[in-house]
Amino acid sequence: MQFKPFMREGFMPLPVAFVSSISDDGVRNIAPYACIMPVLRPLDLICLASASKRDTLTNIRATNQFVVNLVGTDFADKVIPTAKYAPPDKDEFLLSGLTEKPSKTIRAPGIAGSYAWMECELYKEYIEPNYILIMGKVVRLEVADEVLTPDGSLDLQKTRPLMMTGSSKGMHFGTVTDIDHFESFGAMFPDGKDPLHKTYNQ
Repeated sequence: MQFKPFMREGFMPLPVAFVSSISDDGVRNIAPYACIMPVLRPLDLICLASASKRDTLTNIRATNQFVVNLVGTDFADKVIPTAKYAPPDKDEFLLSGLTEKPSKTIRAPGIAGSYAWMECELYKEYIEPNYILIMGKVVRLEVADEVLTPDGSLDLQKTRPLMMTGSSKGMHFGTVTDIDHFESFGAMFPDGKDPLHKTYNQ
C-alpha cells in the first residue's frame, strides 16, 4: 500500500524528547519534540525541527540555551499538556505539573524524572518558509546513574525510552526493546578499529 509523505511518521518510529527553555523574563517553557536527531558521532551537535512560531524557538533565540530531556514511557501523559497552546507568560512547569531540575552550565532548567539531560547552546539555525532547523551544541550530557548498566550503557528495560508513531487519527506511544545483539563500531572499518574511539575517553 502506498502512502503520502505526510504519513512518514506512521512507519518511522520517532523518539519523543521534551525541550525545556526559559525566556529573558524568566518564564519557563516545555514542549515535546519528536523530530529530533543527533548529528553524527560523538553527539556534540543535536538538531530539532521547529514550527516557525513557537515559544521554545523564541526562548532559544533570546537566550541561546535549551535542554533536551530524554524521558521514558511514564511521560506519555505529559505530551498533550505540554503541547497545548499556553500564553508566553505562563509557566509550563506549573501547568504540566512537572518539576524543575536545575542545570549545571546554562540557565535553562531541565525536567526532573527524565533519564538524561542534554544542556545545549544554540549553534546554528537553518530557516525555511514553514519550519526552522535548530542546531544545538551539547555542552553537558548527564544520565541518571540508576539507568546505566555496569559497562556504562543505557539499560532499556529501566528507561523504556518514549517513542511515537503517527496515524491518520493521532499518536501511538511505545518504547524500544533490547534484542541482545551487539556489534562494535569498528566492525564497519577494514582494520576493525573505530576512528572515534578516543573521543569517548575525553
